[in-house]
Amino acid sequence: MAQLGKPAPAWKIQEWVNGEPELSGRVVVALAFQMLCPGCATQALPQMQRVRAAFSEDDVAVVGLHTVFEHHDAMTPAALRAFAHEHRYGFPIGVDEPNPQGGIPATMAAYNMQGTPTLLLIDRRGVLRRQTFGHAPDLQLGAEIMALALEGGAGG
Repeated sequence: MAQLGKPAPAWKIQEWVNGEPELSGRVVVALAFQMLCPGCATQALPQMQRVRAAFSEDDVAVVGLHTVFEHHDAMTPAALRAFAHEHRYGFPIGVDEPNPQGGIPATMAAYNMQGTPTLLLIDRRGVLRRQTFGHAPDLQLGAEIMALALEGGAGG
């Protein structure tokens, strides 16, 4: 796990689906996922859709990080674009830079993630405030996002 309370490690993105996000001055809710991860598909990605609908995009940026560490041949950027289109995931999704040896991709390694889904909350100053492997309850996550949004003096 990256260090909470410290600047969030930089993401190493191979390419963006749905455009590159503008994150400056916004609370960032990022989800590291794989398309073939059951917990990602059934809980985490739908939750990101709900977060995106609940908060102003001026204050909160929702970002997906496609961190492929298995089934590389099936989870290509082209397959990800089709997946995002079919499920109507309109938020930006970065394709984590692959490891040339086929292991853990670059951003996943920088955060020392255990697997997917992994949720990251980054405050307006770029400080990592939460990193959770697995599912976070909606009400708890919403409260944490709102608290971070209010820290910056905006209305959330």
